[in-house]
Amino acid sequence: MSIIQDVIAKVKQIDPDQHEFHQAVEEVLETLEPTTKRHPEFVKANIYERIVEPERTIIFRVPWEDDKGNVHVNRGFRIQFNNAIGPFKGGLRFHPSVNLSILKFLGFEQIFKNSLTSLPMGGSKGGSDFDSKGKSDREVMRFCQSFMRELFRHVGAECDVPAGDIGVGGREIGYMFGYDKKIRNEHTGVFTGKGLAYGGSLIRPEATGYGCVYFAAEMLATRGLDFKNKIVAISGAGNVAQYAVEKVNQMGGRVISLCDSSATIVDEKGIDAKKLDYVLKLKNVKRGRIKEYADKYNVLCVEGKNIWESIKEQGIKVDIALPCATQNEIDGACAKAMVKNGCICVSEGANMPSNPDAVKIFQDNNVLYGPGKAANAGGVATSGLEMSQNSLKLSWTREEVDARLLIIMKTIHKACVETAEAYGRKGDYVAGANIAGFTKVANAMLAYGIV
Repeated sequence: MSIIQDVIAKVKQIDPDQHEFHQAVEEVLETLEPTTKRHPEFVKANIYERIVEPERTIIFRVPWEDDKGNVHVNRGFRIQFNNAIGPFKGGLRFHPSVNLSILKFLGFEQIFKNSLTSLPMGGSKGGSDFDSKGKSDREVMRFCQSFMRELFRHVGAECDVPAGDIGVGGREIGYMFGYDKKIRNEHTGVFTGKGLAYGGSLIRPEATGYGCVYFAAEMLATRGLDFKNKIVAISGAGNVAQYAVEKVNQMGGRVISLCDSSATIVDEKGIDAKKLDYVLKLKNVKRGRIKEYADKYNVLCVEGKNIWESIKEQGIKVDIALPCATQNEIDGACAKAMVKNGCICVSEGANMPSNPDAVKIFQDNNVLYGPGKAANAGGVATSGLEMSQNSLKLSWTREEVDARLLIIMKTIHKACVETAEAYGRKGDYVAGANIAGFTKVANAMLAYGIV
């Protein structure tokens, strides 16, 4: 058995119930097999086993009081995975599904995603099983403040810089940053995704969605194609999906779908700027359900299904797919249906939204497939730019941040293509992203000795 298979087996033995983490480790490490021969120094220093073990795992109690005076308890986490190339960096997720396995998978992926941006950021992730749905602003505030009473001692501008993720938007970042500022008695860039009024960056809310589309455009260009007149399916209805719609519209594509946990809407006429403005208000202000879009515009609504299941069951045509919701939302059966219905490009705006069967089907059918660690790196890249602006005490213009984001996404695409080709895997964006991201981190770990 190879060193890679030994490491995978050990991960499964030590943490037998962490299935999402196993999936992420296998997906990355199996593509790193060629590096064991090209870099025997990595094998000697046991980099492969060291990189799958977090530097530290922090679990803590989060007690909070609701508006009726009832006390609740949630569990908080921070997984500080690897800081070889810079401070730990990764989002916070508040959702009932949050557990150690999901956060370890996300933190592990974050190592390589951050490395690909070329910015000095390590990988981490955190969050809680708290559900903000149905909670008042004051309840969310009390939860966030309780969460920060423990987390503040483990994060900092040069140590670990959290950001948002599912369930953590501008409201939650504001509450947490404000409380952290109060506790520390200092105004430092300990969070990214902050509001513009207190140190945030222009383009940050849009960055992941924009970057996902920029990456897809780069992949399409390798075949002389672009977004013009293409039918685009997008999953999710949060920030990533919303701004992916905006950028696709700007590039001439026609987005036909959005979905949340309750339903999918399919608008064959396209979600234009006016309809998108309605979605922004519906989801960000009213905090409503996407089904309300179907009621307003009289379009197809499929309850209890995501867009990929809807494509499978209803034969919806799609040229480009941008999965922007959550992990493992596309399975093998959905992937087959997507290919059958014309899909030529998949650019992942979420983390690991395609399961292993789906990835194999995309690759076997010559679909341009951009994995999340490359295609959705725009969000953390712009977080890195926010950190730079905070350190310099400067604020860049919208145009300047967007231009830097575009350059970073082009650079990531180039690194994936060139690395894949150098290792005999031409056109394999998964191998290219994994090897390029890993090699930089591994060399840094090697330089530090055994720490």
